[in-house]
This record gives sequence, structure tokens and C-alpha cells, in this order.
Amino acid sequence: MRERVPDDVIEDILGHLPVKSLTRFRCFSKSWNSIITDTTFINKHLKLNLNQSESSMSTNTHSGYLLYTTEDKDSSSSSKELCTVACNNDRTLTQVSRFEIPSFFGKYMIVGFCNGLFCLASHEKELCHIIYLWNPSIRMCKKLVATRFNRKHNEGASIGFAYDSLNNDFKILRIVCDLMFNGSEAEAEIYTLSSDSWRKVVTSMQSLSGCEVTEPKLGTIRCVWGPFTFYNGALHALAFTTGYLYILSFDISDESFHEIMMPRNHLDGMTNYFNKLAVYKGLLANFVFSNDFGNEHNGRVLCHIWVMEEYGVPESWTRKFVMEWAWTFHFFACTNNGELLIKNASGLASIDPENQNQNIFPIEIANWMAFSANSMESLVLLDRDRESEREEEEEKNSNVCSMDDLGSALGSGGGLGSSSGLGSSGDGHSRVTV
Repeated sequence: MRERVPDDVIEDILGHLPVKSLTRFRCFSKSWNSIITDTTFINKHLKLNLNQSESSMSTNTHSGYLLYTTEDKDSSSSSKELCTVACNNDRTLTQVSRFEIPSFFGKYMIVGFCNGLFCLASHEKELCHIIYLWNPSIRMCKKLVATRFNRKHNEGASIGFAYDSLNNDFKILRIVCDLMFNGSEAEAEIYTLSSDSWRKVVTSMQSLSGCEVTEPKLGTIRCVWGPFTFYNGALHALAFTTGYLYILSFDISDESFHEIMMPRNHLDGMTNYFNKLAVYKGLLANFVFSNDFGNEHNGRVLCHIWVMEEYGVPESWTRKFVMEWAWTFHFFACTNNGELLIKNASGLASIDPENQNQNIFPIEIANWMAFSANSMESLVLLDRDRESEREEEEEKNSNVCSMDDLGSALGSGGGLGSSSGLGSSGDGHSRVTV
């Protein structure tokens, strides 16, 4: 008679398997499904993947991964896809994964991603309080309903998404401000996946307090422009208070706001410009785009690349490069080796600011693109499906009715047998299997 393999041994073996195999093995037995959908196992699997990803970076035959979403060519949102390709050292690309984007994400865009989980939000006023977490590897997403602050003027929401490694938690920072610059204070709240709830956070900073008499409420945040850039354990975005432009940082672990001063005189002589934050060769960088009025040809733009050599020290800002481009371009992010990911008339490309050599990618045109040092998949959100199933089972067992009651419900169209795939958690959040 064969001896039964202990559960802890099975769990250890399963913990080293890829996500695709684990989703299939859920059907093997109830005990395996119970292990795979357990929160403790999911966290253990995530940590193992993170450790393996870090240890394998030095032996990789590629320099990282490009993630992009395909454009809608036939006006059908169901045709959009999220693609991941590996950037090989010989400049070729190898496809890693390709996931169809659910059709109900049509008015949403990716605002952040980490460890296999994507955060999507909408710029439309009526949808800016609804956010989705999406795990394409397990075909699951979670709908989050944030606070509607009911501001008098047009409101805009800036969203930041990151993984808090110290507390083993995924967090979303949401800052809402008026788009009319009417002087009202921004409001902020944070969502934690572990608690599955939102809570407000204080947005004032002592470093901007100023003089209470001559500069009242100087320390309050008036407006924040996303997207957020995650660097050094904090989310960063451009922010504005009374007559003052700076970088707002939010420590994802202790949940505190801080101010980082912009490069001194970095906007001198510029009348039409915009800033974008990014990580350049492992350092926080500010990209300033402005009109090139000195160029005899119209439609040119100058790109000033400022790098903070020592994090948090304003005096360490250094202007590394000034590049000239045509207006018909879009800057997405930087690769680990410092190349800029852009979209121009030639398509999707990377450009080296040191020698301005351009590499055209042999992939379809995208409306969103990002770079990642690793390509991680995870089981995050899978335990939420288990919780929803348990809640539905408990509700089913507690709602005992007679045949007459059942007949009345069917006759009144009570919604029995709905196949929407949506399960409410009772707190305004929902989980969806897509």
C-alpha cells in the first residue's frame, strides 16, 4: 500500500511550479485546490518568484522585458491585447505572453503594474472612482469602488500602484484634485489589498508649511499630475501648491508624504513645456520637453534629461542630455540601460540619448508601453475567488425556501441562475472571472 505524501511536501513542490501549471492542478483534487487558493500559499509562491527573479537577473540572456497593449484596429475593444516580449542581448525580441484584454476595460488604461498584477483606471469623470486590479495570468480581476468626493469643479484623480515589500501588501494611492486650479486642497486615500478597504490619508507636509501668517496653507497639496513613478520604495509624481512646482513622494510602507525640490532654474526661458518623471539608469529623472524656438524648422521639441545623482538631495540634480525631436512622438519610459522607449512616425522604438541611435521594434503599434526588469506571474487575487465562493456557498445554505417561494421568484424574474460571473463581496467591491 502506497504511503500518502504529506501535505507540507505537496505544498513545497507546488510552490516551485509556474502559475499556468498551478491553475490547471486546481482541478486535480479538492485538497490541491485548497492549497493553491490559500492566502498563505499564494504569498509564499509570490516571495519565491521574487527571489528567483532577482537571482536570475545576472544570468539572463536578455536585458529585460517590454510590455505593451495593442491598439484597437477595428474599433472593437475585445481585439485589444496585453503583450510581453523579452529584449534579447542581440537586439531581437522573443514573445513571452499575450493576453486578451477584457472588453469592459474599453474606457480604462493601465496606470501601474507589479508582480503580475495590473492596475487600471479611467480619466472620465463618471468612472474616475472605479478602479480595477487585473491578473491576466489567472484571468481574474477585482473591481474597486473608491470615494466620490463630490467636488464643485471638474475633478481629476491621479493613481499610484505599488507592492509594499515590508508589509507584503499591494497598495493603491489615489489623489483627487480640482482641474480648475481654484485653490482647494487635494484629497487622498489609500487602498490595501490585505484589508480590501479604502481609508483617507493626510496630504499636508511639514516641509512645505512656510509661515502661517504670510504663506497660509502653503504645505497643502493643490494638484497632482500622474502617472506616478515607483522608485526607492516610494511613489513619485509632479505636484503643485501655491506658486510652487515640486515632486511629491509617498513612502509606500509608512504611508507618509514628502517633497523633493525640482532642479534649480530648470525651466528658465521655457514658455511651453511639460515634465515627465522616470527612472534613468537606476536614478530618479525628470524629463522636460519644450519648444525649440531657436530651430528654423517648425515642429521640433527639445528634451532635457535631468538626473538626481543622490536621492533626496536637490543639489545633486544634473542635466545629462539635451535631445531634439519632432513633435510627433510619445515618451513612455526608460530601459535599465538608459534607452528611451518612444513612439514616433517610424513606430515603436528605443533611442540612446548618448549617441541618439534609434532601434525600431518589429511589433505592432501600441497605445501603452512599459519596461520591466523581470516578467513575473503570480496567483494574487486567486484567494479572493475562494472567499467569494465560500460566501456564495454560505449564502446558498442559509437561504432555505419552499417550492412556492422558488416558483414566485422564478415568476417575478428574480435573477436566479445569473451567468454574469460577478460576485459581490458586500462592500462595494466585486471580483470577476474573465
